[in-house]
Amino acid sequence: MSEKISLELTSSEALVLFEFLSRFSDDDELKLEDQPEERVLWDLCASLESILVEPFAENYIELLEKARAEVRDPVANDEG
Repeated sequence: MSEKISLELTSSEALVLFEFLSRFSDDDELKLEDQPEERVLWDLCASLESILVEPFAENYIELLEKARAEVRDPVANDEG
């Protein structure tokens, strides 16, 4: 699952998405402040649906868990 995919955004979409993600990064709260944020997320989801085949695979849950494990931050070992 380490192959790269590309998505295209307009500069306005990128700026709206950046602001949304920056707020989440600062507040740890996913909250839409304006309809354009919702639009960008819908469009992003639609773009991913047109690229990814995994959501339609019979073993989707297994593929999702593997992807999550691959992306997850390493856990620090508290034993030492």
